[in-house]
Amino acid sequence: MLSSAIVHYRFESIHPFADGNGRTGRALALWGLYRRGFDTHHIFSVDEFYWENRPRYYAALDAVRHEGDDLSGWLEYTAEGLQLALERVWARVQKLSAGSTRTKLVPRPKQELLLQLLRDHKSMTPREIWDALGVTRQGAIKLMQPLLDAGLVSRVGTRKSGRYIPA
Repeated sequence: MLSSAIVHYRFESIHPFADGNGRTGRALALWGLYRRGFDTHHIFSVDEFYWENRPRYYAALDAVRHEGDDLSGWLEYTAEGLQLALERVWARVQKLSAGSTRTKLVPRPKQELLLQLLRDHKSMTPREIWDALGVTRQGAIKLMQPLLDAGLVSRVGTRKSGRYIPA
């Protein structure tokens, strides 16, 4: 984790352009985490932490320069972000698995979106699901079936007029 934060800062310091370097620096940091076993693509994003308070992000980067390249504050800041991101993932996993005694599932991002849509709309037809997710009928089935198997979603109604609801 520390090495990814150091790579992020070092890239920012040697490539100080106003646009584009932040995304690239964060991508390098995420790649470093991914290489070490953190599945950042499917499970969590530290970028949410940075986006929530952008002035603090920039202040943490600037502080390193003002403190003679002392990375302590930056490392504490990025560790806080990683911890918060992992706590949010844990809360989401707990929420999704509460009461489920069937197949365990770590939902993919589109499956999480689908579960949220079902919670928001209370029920959806297959067509509404395809349209909302921007997937084909077959794509929707591939996303839905693991959710059905895990008991997170139920189908109600007839074959022709059926709807999906959160379980």
